[in-house]
Amino acid sequence: MTGWTCPECGRLFGRAGQSHDCAPGLTIEEYFATGPAHERPVFDAVMAHLATVGPVHADVVSVGIFLKNPRRFAQLRPMQRWVALSFSLRRRASHPTITRKVEPYGNRFWHTANVATPDDFDEAMRELLTEAYLDAADDS
Repeated sequence: MTGWTCPECGRLFGRAGQSHDCAPGLTIEEYFATGPAHERPVFDAVMAHLATVGPVHADVVSVGIFLKNPRRFAQLRPMQRWVALSFSLRRRASHPTITRKVEPYGNRFWHTANVATPDDFDEAMRELLTEAYLDAADDS
């Protein structure tokens, strides 16, 4: 996977010299050691699907997990009762788990789905995440 790795923190980014909070990421084990129990099964389901799509780098930081190829195309953030799965598309999409307002920015739309269990990450949601992955790969 191409991209730029910060020489200070070792994290992967889409552009050389990209602005970021320069702090080393966490390992998956460190991150899930303190997180809510419902988070890991959702992460595992998302990553199992993305393994069928193409290479993904999981940038694990204290606030969540940024999914990159090498640009960020999605993120997982823990909530009390679900995981907020956010992703960018070139179009506005709908799904029963997308309960927050879809936010436009530039020529894209930012979607956030509330995924409580791996069952919520159904075929339609997998298709949306695949689309987000491919959109980001086209922009690289």
